Amino acid sequence: MEEISYQTTEMEASSLGPDNLTLNEQVNGDPSFSSSRVYLDRIGEVVLFLNSTGLYWEPADSLNNDKVPCFQHKHHSGSAAELNYSDIYAAELADWGSIRQSTSCCFMHKMNLFVVHAIRRSTTKASLWNLVEYTFGHRDQNLCQMLVDKIKACLEKQVGRPKNLLVFVNPKSGKGNGQKVWGDVAPIFSRAKVRAQVTVTERAGHAFDQVSSMTNRELVSYDGIVAVGGDGLFNEILNGLLTSRFKTKYPPVPPDFMASSGEDTSSSVPDISELDAGTLPKNEDQSPLLLTSRDYESGIPSIRIKGGECSTADEDVEFSFPHEWFRFGLIPAGSTDAIVICTTGERDPITSALHIVLGKKISLDIAQVVKWKTTMNSDIEPSLHYTASFLGYGFYGDVITESEKYRWMGPKRYDFAGTKVFLRHRSYEAEISYLDVKHEKRDPDPNKANMNGGHKRISERVICRANCKVCSSPYSDMTKSKWMRCRGRFLSVGAAVISCRNERAPDGLVADAHLADGLLHLILIKNCPHALYLWHLTHLARKGGSPLDFKFVEHHKTRAFAFTSLGKEAVWNLDGEILRAHKLSAQVFRGLVSLFANGPEV
Repeated sequence: MEEISYQTTEMEASSLGPDNLTLNEQVNGDPSFSSSRVYLDRIGEVVLFLNSTGLYWEPADSLNNDKVPCFQHKHHSGSAAELNYSDIYAAELADWGSIRQSTSCCFMHKMNLFVVHAIRRSTTKASLWNLVEYTFGHRDQNLCQMLVDKIKACLEKQVGRPKNLLVFVNPKSGKGNGQKVWGDVAPIFSRAKVRAQVTVTERAGHAFDQVSSMTNRELVSYDGIVAVGGDGLFNEILNGLLTSRFKTKYPPVPPDFMASSGEDTSSSVPDISELDAGTLPKNEDQSPLLLTSRDYESGIPSIRIKGGECSTADEDVEFSFPHEWFRFGLIPAGSTDAIVICTTGERDPITSALHIVLGKKISLDIAQVVKWKTTMNSDIEPSLHYTASFLGYGFYGDVITESEKYRWMGPKRYDFAGTKVFLRHRSYEAEISYLDVKHEKRDPDPNKANMNGGHKRISERVICRANCKVCSSPYSDMTKSKWMRCRGRFLSVGAAVISCRNERAPDGLVADAHLADGLLHLILIKNCPHALYLWHLTHLARKGGSPLDFKFVEHHKTRAFAFTSLGKEAVWNLDGEILRAHKLSAQVFRGLVSLFANGPEV
């Protein structure tokens, strides 16, 4: 069996038909094009074609010697197939072995083997990716080596694929299977020749401490950081990166935000939105303040580098935001895994690992959350945090507090704690201010009346998907935004950065929230009868539900908000962690970081 190289003249190509004309455009001037007769496991002898975009094979007996197939022809017959390099993550020589001529148990003679590792998209779930291997064979080992080298050379040209990753594995996340999940996906990284520096976390804050203490020079030696765990581990790593490198103004707040009730706001209250995060003393709370190197001006993410202000030890190396190539990866092993579901479309470790090794990239909004301990007679002592998913008060804070009593139950503790908190039906008095974002109002639907005698509203949902047009649209001017205020008793207050889809809420808290549109979704649940609140929760738990379409529910898209508890210190759920704050403010940064992900596919 010898390698066949085709050189087709323009006149000859014109006689091969319209399908082969497309191939001729690829062949002319493409030195990487070649073809070889090899054997493919379960198929038999095929002619394998390689060009600069991928592989294509046809059964040898179906081709005439004077024809070559078209790489762009999508309707293959029989056992023909096309495989783009963008879907291949590895190619390697294998041991001497046997090739089956068909799906039967008929074996050919033993020969030299090589394997192409790729992805196969599920036919039932659009976003689910499966592993697939194509085993080829030939008696000439040199030919096998040459074909593998050609494929590898083309894979090297694929843009954005990582070579070196820092990996954190939480052995206690979810059901305690973090290390098992990493063991299942580690061979994918090994085959793709991706070096992984693995750290198994030993305590809460372990990943935060390690990332925040790294110099920029150490950090940029990696192509990204991968979290094998849940949303909590991801946000721990995120905070470790941002708190040591990202400089910004604190979130904008209303003029009287720092004043206590009944006090004069005309003097002695500082404008905290003009203060730089990281310039104030550390709080005794859980997260350190910023030691930062970046600047953020106004409420609009116009992020730029300020030369020479890197606060890390290696001032000659700068780490910018958003970073051109550094990305986060997340392999699900947690209790809810909302971030990975929203960014890949599936809660599947294999799919996530393939997104990483193939170098997929998607931008992600990040919210900055500031807890304030302030009165007119005390110093401002902020505690700063970042989140990529959600923070919630009232019902959400009570659930996370109650669940801490039942950690021995594992993930089931959230359902148990949620039931107990629901039965208590507590409401809290608070004041929320938010920057108004002008957007189209939804008209009432007269055909859908709710239990409160009002009308549901039509939700014209534009779901965030791969290549989302909303996330790539220009950023609107916020200089004319004004503060709106809402005061009363609330069962819950939530702020969602993304939709937060999970198994308990298949559409998430806000079905049409986007990954990188620069908006927070503020959800205010006013005090209401028990039955109505139960109806709202059942809509959350239902695919296609309308949890926001009740009169006692307010949904506001905003870039920033401020919260003041009018009673005792409030308890917030910040990505599964407890945050106690009498006053709190937050703002969102559009596309501040990037993930190894492609977005959910349709």
